Amino acid sequence: MYKIISQEDDFIIIDKSANINFHDEGDLGQGLFSQIKAELALDNTQSLFPVHRLDKMTSGLLIFAKTLSCAQAFQKMFSEHKVEKFYLAISDKKPTKKQGLIKGDMAKSRRGTWKLLRTNNNAAITQFFSYHLQDKKRLFLLKPHTGKTHQIRVALASLGAPIMGDNRYYPKASNKENIDRGYLHAYALYFEYLGKPYQYILPPSSGEFFLQTSTVNTLSNLSTPCKLHWPKVNS
Repeated sequence: MYKIISQEDDFIIIDKSANINFHDEGDLGQGLFSQIKAELALDNTQSLFPVHRLDKMTSGLLIFAKTLSCAQAFQKMFSEHKVEKFYLAISDKKPTKKQGLIKGDMAKSRRGTWKLLRTNNNAAITQFFSYHLQDKKRLFLLKPHTGKTHQIRVALASLGAPIMGDNRYYPKASNKENIDRGYLHAYALYFEYLGKPYQYILPPSSGEFFLQTSTVNTLSNLSTPCKLHWPKVNS
């Protein structure tokens, strides 16, 4: 379900597994947050605070604060866009463009999905590069500048390149039943907390297409995503 990557004084960084819900799912069992609290055996003087979330299909890096003051600090950092996040995704569809900016307002659509609009009143903003993989697949490295619900999933769908294994945004008629997971992974985090810089980079550890040779070789050149040339974005 998860693995602790780093245990700091005020927060922990975990590697969330794919196909795990953040919240409890009734008869289906405990969600990630409840499981972590139980396994850490926190007493009445200790707490754990989620400061951001990942969709059920998404694996990768996730932050939990250990104190209220730390949680409030992270909430402020996220609201001021002082936490840099990078994601990986794979699609087997050809995108309408191979790199650049995806920007637009998001609106609720049918059955719990969202759609990207042409307006920019409170826009979701995502930068990306993409790279050719074997069998006509593409690896996407994405840098979201906002934190909207399903932002990356909607962004790639708007390019005509929905994420493989995404059962909400990938056309059901063409989505292969044997896809082993949703191919979205929280790859890297960069932030400064109490004057100290932190950097976490975590390649995916599951998923046939994340682990195939062409993907691993491509990722070897993307080991420090913050150092790529990301053009300045005006929000």
